[in-house]
Amino acid sequence: MNRPLRTTLGGALTAAMLVTIAVAPAQAHPAGRPPTVLALPDGFQPEGIATAGRYAYFGSRATGAIQRVDLVTGRGTTIGAATGTPSLGLKVDPRGRLFVSGGTAGDARVLDTRTGEVLARYQFATAPTFVNDVVLTRDAAYFTDSNRPVLYRLPLGRDGALPPADAFTTITLTGAYEQVGTGVNLNGIATTPDGRALIVVQSTTGTLYRVDPATGASTVVDVPGHTFTNGDGLLLLGRTLYVVQNRLNQVAVVRLNHTGTAGTLTSIITDPTFDVPTTVAKSLGRLYLPNARFTTPPTPTTPYTAVAVRTH
Repeated sequence: MNRPLRTTLGGALTAAMLVTIAVAPAQAHPAGRPPTVLALPDGFQPEGIATAGRYAYFGSRATGAIQRVDLVTGRGTTIGAATGTPSLGLKVDPRGRLFVSGGTAGDARVLDTRTGEVLARYQFATAPTFVNDVVLTRDAAYFTDSNRPVLYRLPLGRDGALPPADAFTTITLTGAYEQVGTGVNLNGIATTPDGRALIVVQSTTGTLYRVDPATGASTVVDVPGHTFTNGDGLLLLGRTLYVVQNRLNQVAVVRLNHTGTAGTLTSIITDPTFDVPTTVAKSLGRLYLPNARFTTPPTPTTPYTAVAVRTH
């Protein structure tokens, strides 16, 4: 049996299954309640989000800058300088380190969340590549590549020590998974509830796959009657998997079995403030999602936000 991965952090539907959640305006947070709409810098083009305590971290797909936002006050500050390459999927570990997926740069960076200092950088691949998302376990970070049928494994040493620049491994997917065309394939990534495998979503087909991280062998996660078109970021809370479906402006909520081989769609979260949300993280008892606004032509003055909805 495989040793548990152990994360470091915790289709038609009937009308009865469709859940719409109202969100108050950003300025309406009486009695010190955290805002439900967070302003990000104009022109920022957010994609990834990670949370730690009262703070959220957002990556810019336009410049690579990292923005830290206080979820209680709504105030933000830039902690990671622009790199000129994307910053996409993000995760924060208990040591206050931010793992950043580098998109077309084919790399990953690890930043100190307090100072923005780059602690390490790993060059996984060169073009064509699109390092899209990341999940952290007790002993590794796993990254997806939307242009290739592979995962990248970055091993973590004793007490979470970061490895040398060339110490990563490339895991080729086998079994049920098949790369489709040249669009976005592998995207979001999470662990299974039992911590023994990984779950990835393929955006082009809307299929969830369970992947053995030791071998790369993949099987379809059976969710009867549903596919996850435009599947993007994934978030596992207990046995509940949240699947962001970006251009559909919704989040599918799936109850998985213990091993992550099958699940049941329990509800769909929608919201009038969604504007192509891409990824999701939990904090302060709510889910937070950045609006990537893929359907809006980006300019230096285009406004961007992140929004909060309740969990399901």
